[in-house]
Amino acid sequence: MSEPGHWFERNPLWFKTAVFYEIHLRGFYDGNDDGSGDLRGLTDKLDYLQWLGIDCLWLLPAYPSPLRDGGYDIADFFGIHADYGTIDDFRLLVEQAHQRGMRVIADLVMNHTSSDHPWFQASRTDPDGPYGDWYVWGDDDQRWGEARIIFLDSEPSNWTWDPVRGQYYWHRFFSHQPDLNYDSPEVREQMLNVLRFWLDLGLDGFRLDAVPYLYERDGTNGENLAETHEFLKRVRLEVDARYQDRVLLAEANQWPADVVEYLGDGDECHMAFHFPVMPRMFMAVRREDALPMVEILENTPAIPPTTQWGLFLRNHDELTLEMVTDEERDYLYAEYAKDPRMKLNLGIRRRLAPLLDNGREEIQLMHAILFSLPGSPVLYYGDEIGMGDNIYLGDRDGVRTPMQWTGDRNGGFSRADFAQLYLPPLMDPVYGYQAVNVEAQLRTPTSLLRWVHRFIALRQAHPVFSLGSYESLRPENPRVLAHIRRYEDDIALCAHNLSRTAQAVELDLSQFAGMVPEEMFGENPFPRIGELPYLLTFGPRGFYWFLLRSGE
Repeated sequence: MSEPGHWFERNPLWFKTAVFYEIHLRGFYDGNDDGSGDLRGLTDKLDYLQWLGIDCLWLLPAYPSPLRDGGYDIADFFGIHADYGTIDDFRLLVEQAHQRGMRVIADLVMNHTSSDHPWFQASRTDPDGPYGDWYVWGDDDQRWGEARIIFLDSEPSNWTWDPVRGQYYWHRFFSHQPDLNYDSPEVREQMLNVLRFWLDLGLDGFRLDAVPYLYERDGTNGENLAETHEFLKRVRLEVDARYQDRVLLAEANQWPADVVEYLGDGDECHMAFHFPVMPRMFMAVRREDALPMVEILENTPAIPPTTQWGLFLRNHDELTLEMVTDEERDYLYAEYAKDPRMKLNLGIRRRLAPLLDNGREEIQLMHAILFSLPGSPVLYYGDEIGMGDNIYLGDRDGVRTPMQWTGDRNGGFSRADFAQLYLPPLMDPVYGYQAVNVEAQLRTPTSLLRWVHRFIALRQAHPVFSLGSYESLRPENPRVLAHIRRYEDDIALCAHNLSRTAQAVELDLSQFAGMVPEEMFGENPFPRIGELPYLLTFGPRGFYWFLLRSGE
């Protein structure tokens, strides 16, 4: 049994300086030639991730599942899906990652199970039995009408009739994902058992999927309820008492003021995703206007010092537009989803490079902004090489295609026959694996992959980005996003040109008069800051990161 402390110095705040990398196991690397990525395959590729500079892997669900929702429909919380391997394979992966100084967290869906789960089958066939109240049942479908329907494209109601039990059951997501009943003490205890099981195997924490919806109460919309926060505090107590240096990352797709509640007073989750900032980054770049980002960051409440935001450009889901106004949503659809196939629910199902029309400057600018903001960046597998997507595949599969390792057969993902692959790799002329792959980019000093590698190293070398305070400069030129980050004696100035044309900006840096900005990539000094506004000029989509040095 490998305890994380066995490989790492104790550091309960490791996640604050970490760069995360999200992996769809089925799509990463096939270790046993069956056409599907697996735990063995990921273990084989740990050296690549270590070279890239990744501190923590985040695995999408790998539990036994009918896979009607990409594994988020869990049929057994205590196992590994046969396609991915065994518990021993999982243990080996965690051990090998720890030896390389990397941690591993996994998705955990607390809100619901698959309708195939034995608990649900027992609940529907024996209402008076031990599992009778493990799910939320009702005699009609009228209660809790205030709760929104999340999967608008496929679900007409949050209630579904079950002919076996003769009652309706409640579900916030797909109808094949019945919600667990957290008013049952047995359910609460069993979910704590699930956490203990995986943490005992050496896992470094969990991304808690869909946590705002655990409880239902009359007269509410069933989101962010006090009871939900109480249970999460109970989970945190358990983790703190028995497991050191682990992380709980909340997936709460809510406005910042609601999301910060999931951090509590530093006694609930350690991290939470900052969902609203992400669509506004895309809006800012397309509008060439920093205001959408500046406003959302200024409206983000302070968080406890022992917690951290999780920041991302893209992930395995659609680019969600729940946290924007109707007008902003229409704008983003018009700009980024010109083909109706690109839309899903309230979002856009595309990867980073296609969203940005494969513009190298735009991709670098978005990473620079992401890495300069308060929080820990979360990269999505394949985005470091600029992988594309396939909008002709169903549901969210378009952004979950095989990782492109080489220009060889199947993109080097698998030695299985092409017809066996879980999804076809990309083969178009722009994003296909012969044009975009890890091997080719490793050989090219100027490739996106090499740039991302250097950029991660630069950020890791300067704790000011992960731990520093944030203050917006709001220059007169609205096309420039500029802010100051401070940590201990370090002061960083980050300025980003959101425009596709050259720009100049005058920054009020009078508080730093006499200091010399040193550009961080080349460690080159720029002119000393004086009393007058500081002039910077940018190429299209250009950016500067400076450390402000004392002028002696």
